[in-house]
Amino acid sequence: MIDEDLTQGPLSGHFRRLALPAAVGMLFSTLYNVVDTFYAGWFGTEAQAGLSVGFQAFFILLAIGFGTSSSLSALVGNAKGRKDAADARHLAAQGLSFAVLATVAMILVAILAGPSLIALVSEPGAYRDAGERYFGVLIFSLPAFIIGYGSNGILQARGDTRSLQRALVVAFFVNVGLNPLLMYGIPGVVPGIGFNGIALATVISQSCVAVFILSRVFGRNVMKDLRAREFVPQLARFREIAAQAFPAGFALLVTFSSGFIVQYALKDFGEASIASFGITMRIEQLFLLPALGITISLVPIAAQNYGAGYHARVRAAFHRCWMLGGVMTALAFPVLWWGGAAAASVFSDDPEVIRITALFLKVEAAILPLYVVLFSINSLLQALKKASWTMWIGIYRQWIGIAFFIWLFTAIFDGGLTGVRLGIAAGVGSGVLLSLAVALYVARTRIGGLVPARDAAGAEPV
Repeated sequence: MIDEDLTQGPLSGHFRRLALPAAVGMLFSTLYNVVDTFYAGWFGTEAQAGLSVGFQAFFILLAIGFGTSSSLSALVGNAKGRKDAADARHLAAQGLSFAVLATVAMILVAILAGPSLIALVSEPGAYRDAGERYFGVLIFSLPAFIIGYGSNGILQARGDTRSLQRALVVAFFVNVGLNPLLMYGIPGVVPGIGFNGIALATVISQSCVAVFILSRVFGRNVMKDLRAREFVPQLARFREIAAQAFPAGFALLVTFSSGFIVQYALKDFGEASIASFGITMRIEQLFLLPALGITISLVPIAAQNYGAGYHARVRAAFHRCWMLGGVMTALAFPVLWWGGAAAASVFSDDPEVIRITALFLKVEAAILPLYVVLFSINSLLQALKKASWTMWIGIYRQWIGIAFFIWLFTAIFDGGLTGVRLGIAAGVGSGVLLSLAVALYVARTRIGGLVPARDAAGAEPV
């Protein structure tokens, strides 16, 4: 398979080719989770709340997989931009070894710390029990998620966002069929396993996704002339990968774990608020998908051009990403603001869950464009090999900022549930300001700034 050279040709074409498959893939990934939430609703509000807390605990363990994906997308993309095929191949092989070892570590963490994480954000009772059961089965999908998504970073670096898209589309439809089959079985033939069937369906379908992604990785030109010894862990290479993967992964870990702060604040308001939070996140993700596809595409585009020394194209790509993503999320405002209750009713017939979800979605409608700014800056920092900044931004926005503002709006101003969502919004807004300051500093030292300028004669056209 031919790899794409993103240092040549119009940027608009590269974004179109990369962003659309990425967005479609993420659409079906989100719909995948929406389906799980929908089926959990068949077992009642307690099951939906249990799925929410169980999934939040599990998602924290996936941060290293997404971090590895970002790392390999940037590093392999830089190597391709330099036209160094041998270095790109070796980085890819070492990245796969890194992902395997990370998987082993996360399985141990899941076994030792999983129940404690769930207990932290739930009260004793049926919904905590459901969350622990769901989490216990999902552990078996960790190899698929971490190795599969880590491997996808290699494909992204080579301009391939279609492979994951196709795999996720198929996985969605497999999940739609497997969920009721595993929950209820075939009467008189195979017994069902109830609520746990939702988690088992994820294990099976995501394992298939990982196998497919790995087959595509080994079919790329980047793996040509690969030798088995290149998989033997090398400390220098692991350090290089980890220098990108851990900050990006930790930033995602902070993002995922911020859900624990929110759920901790919500648990005093009852299981309906926990269920509403999970539903809100699923609906919000659907409307973020087009923008996320664009920001994901920015990493390989900016990485290859940075590796080639085409700084004007890096700046132009960042501005295009920011502008398109902002427009798309702004268009989602009326749907989220006025259609929240209707959307919530698809997942639950509990009036309290519907009311709270509609409230949460109004706040999300207002701050959705801010996420585009944050995601595009994170992608740029990855491409410029300054991923450590994403970690510090995440620590402020997702831990310090959210915790402080939720406390301020609930404890000091007595804002109740509205105060929780306003606290999240204030954390996001202040995080945007910090991100902009960091982006301006890094861009000034790496690519001559973020503001478009007339480049010297001979610079690569954008």
